[in-house]
Amino acid sequence: MEKCLEAYLEKVEKCLKPLPGSERVDIVKEIKSEMLELQAEGKTAEEVVARLGKPGELAKAYLGDLITKDTSFSWKKVLALCAYYSVAWLSGLFVIPVLIICAPAFMLCGILAPLLGAVKLVDTVLRLGLPGVQYIGITGVSSPVLVFVLSAVFGVALFLAGYGGWRLLVLYIKGMGRVKTGLSL
Repeated sequence: MEKCLEAYLEKVEKCLKPLPGSERVDIVKEIKSEMLELQAEGKTAEEVVARLGKPGELAKAYLGDLITKDTSFSWKKVLALCAYYSVAWLSGLFVIPVLIICAPAFMLCGILAPLLGAVKLVDTVLRLGLPGVQYIGITGVSSPVLVFVLSAVFGVALFLAGYGGWRLLVLYIKGMGRVKTGLSL
């Protein structure tokens, strides 16, 4: 393979650096395979590079596809979002970091709030006297049952807000569009 094609692949791989190694290797292999096919069709290295477009844009297209393929939450996707953010530049300077931080944080708080409310309720009902439980509560609410109910309601609201933020992030990335290349992403 020619030096300019190798350099192109190195630039793409650099943009994909935050991804797990196996994901990165698979993407680079797919691009390399496409390059070899184009060369077999008689295209020069310069024509192949021109057809693929800028390495950062191609990496962004792959990352966008990887992220939006499945809208479920996973930490692997958070890594892909970090990689995507590194090549998205100014377009996502505010939106991507805010959503990538807030969505998982809200979901985690949505899970923890009802659990802490339940701990407060169980401690009070069973008179366990667990250390630190006196600090669990809602200002102005003294009933542990009401604290539990409100924490469950707030927990559901926080979790839904986090999940909505995650979905919004995926939609934002889809909306940024894909790079038109010769590859079938």
